[in-house]
Amino acid sequence: MRIDGLDESFWSGKRVLLTGHTGFKGSWAALWLSRLGAEVTGFALAPDTEPNLFDLARAGNEIQSRIGDLRDADAVRRTVTDANPEIVIHMAAQPLVRRSYADPVGTFAVNVMGTVNLLEALRGVDGLQSVLVVTTDKVYENAEQGISFREDDPLGGHDPYAASKAAAEIVTASYARSFLDERGVRVATARGGNVIGGGDFSEDRLVPDIWRALRARESLLLRNPGAARPWQHVLDCLCGYFTFVRGLTDLPEPPAALNFGPPHDAPLLTVAELAEAVQAALGTGAPWKPANEPGPREMTTLEIDSRRARALLGWQDQLAGAPCVQWLADWYRALNTGADMRDVTLGQIAAYQKLHARAASS
Repeated sequence: MRIDGLDESFWSGKRVLLTGHTGFKGSWAALWLSRLGAEVTGFALAPDTEPNLFDLARAGNEIQSRIGDLRDADAVRRTVTDANPEIVIHMAAQPLVRRSYADPVGTFAVNVMGTVNLLEALRGVDGLQSVLVVTTDKVYENAEQGISFREDDPLGGHDPYAASKAAAEIVTASYARSFLDERGVRVATARGGNVIGGGDFSEDRLVPDIWRALRARESLLLRNPGAARPWQHVLDCLCGYFTFVRGLTDLPEPPAALNFGPPHDAPLLTVAELAEAVQAALGTGAPWKPANEPGPREMTTLEIDSRRARALLGWQDQLAGAPCVQWLADWYRALNTGADMRDVTLGQIAAYQKLHARAASS
């Protein structure tokens, strides 16, 4: 079965509440959903980096943007009431592993109680159809045995970020079973891989670190050069989320959770291998150096199995491998030359949709 998550006839006129719309993935999602015809209300903190994709791409021009904190239950409830959503995509989070070590209380408050606040507010929405809570590939109990995690594997989490996201999975399942299933609201979680692409400026992330080192004409410092991750372009990941949202409507018994990552048979690149590929695509030959700081513990190997999403939804990525690196490098090169990044971002969305349409017709 193939479900088309980019079909404008599905999204047109749909009232969508998107949390986290000012972030890296959220800004791409806000622009894309708007272009698909959805009536989007965003709820998130203000962007916390300068520059940031939300402002560069003027994503706030496309949607109803509400700046607020998930920990503020009243603000969440007011936004939900005003948006009156049919579809909710919950992406807002404290998403950084190293920051979670520095602020575990804040991380749990946002990722767990923020999710509780949202789901509690959604209990009173008439006409609500589906809720997709975005978590992470790090929700699994990872003993670093080289396992490619599948959706039925045990949840866990060593660091506060991973543990808080695993807890958000349990919270979501509880609200679904206790309150939303009986109203016919379809609820699920999506577990994305390590998402990369143009417009990411976050701290302690590989691609932004490469861009910052290039701009500063400094050597790139890599904390864990041998760590392997399921790298995936942001547009492939978001296409998976959008397809899952439609699957919550179209499938007779949709799954409660799905992984979205690169192809199962694709080689798992290390941090160093990806860094060298991105540096080459950006045209810099400056060698990287290992960082001297030990830093908090991060998993050495992480891999997720997304074959279930491919089989149930017919979802497939369009930018796996070299195109992923090329597209993100194209975006940052355009930024460096002073291009209008709204046009560049929307151009990549349009180009992706053409690839998607071609794949669907073949």
